[in-house]
Amino acid sequence: MEKSAAMNRDWLATARTLSEALPYLQRYDGAIVVIKFGGNAMGDDAAMERFARDIVLMKQCRLLPVLVHGGGPMINQMLERLNIPTEFKGGRRVTTPEVMEVAEMVLSGSVNKRIVQAINTQGGKAVGLSGKDANLMICERLPGPDGEDIGLVGNPVKVDPAVLRSFLDSDFIPVVAPLGTGASGETFNINGDTAAGAIAAAMNADRLLLLTDVAGVKDKEGDVITQLTADHVRDLTADGTIAGGMIPKTETALTALEGGTRAVVILDGRTPHACLLELFTEHGAGTLIRL
Repeated sequence: MEKSAAMNRDWLATARTLSEALPYLQRYDGAIVVIKFGGNAMGDDAAMERFARDIVLMKQCRLLPVLVHGGGPMINQMLERLNIPTEFKGGRRVTTPEVMEVAEMVLSGSVNKRIVQAINTQGGKAVGLSGKDANLMICERLPGPDGEDIGLVGNPVKVDPAVLRSFLDSDFIPVVAPLGTGASGETFNINGDTAAGAIAAAMNADRLLLLTDVAGVKDKEGDVITQLTADHVRDLTADGTIAGGMIPKTETALTALEGGTRAVVILDGRTPHACLLELFTEHGAGTLIRL
């Protein structure tokens, strides 16, 4: 009897959650949501399965998700296996032609197809592509922090989202590897956050979700700040509150907002159902940034 009562409470809680989600489902009907899925969050099969199911649910609820993924840890593993040295300058991987060949193989190959397969297994229709396809992302060479040459690292200067929009007009979910092409046809390695921000801006996305390994932007006491304006982000960066690896993420957020994205959320991708919590609950998740 007690077990039956507990089960009833669980089902009632589920029904209540679905009912309370209605205004948010209506709010995001037809909304474009660009999601950056980080390399570290891909290591766990159970987490990948949960994430894929959430993406399929979003599509079923008439949201229009566009996934952009990283893959740094997987690139590191393959470079180590092949005895190819790698180094970073200013947080960017120095990308020689040899490193670029491995990065493209890993990003467009194993990583991209693993995400596509995970989504399709959950009943979705995912299609993998890279920023090279249909000239989605045209890049210029990005210099290092001191102006030095760091190889085939790209900065998107032109994004043509036509191919992505063609997928969104159908049942398909695009999954984009962060690679681009140069004016001379060379292949560039793009930081995953940078690629996601550029795509979100070009598509005038309603939301850009940057999934990270931290809970969001924190204040000096270590507490997550739930909402920020662009000016507040600049102030916190200037006084050192925003520092280290959070700086490139907030810079990506500001660039996306200035380019036409409605809002950016930095949230912990390791939290189960983080995207659903952010989009479909009053509490949300992480730090929301607006202009």
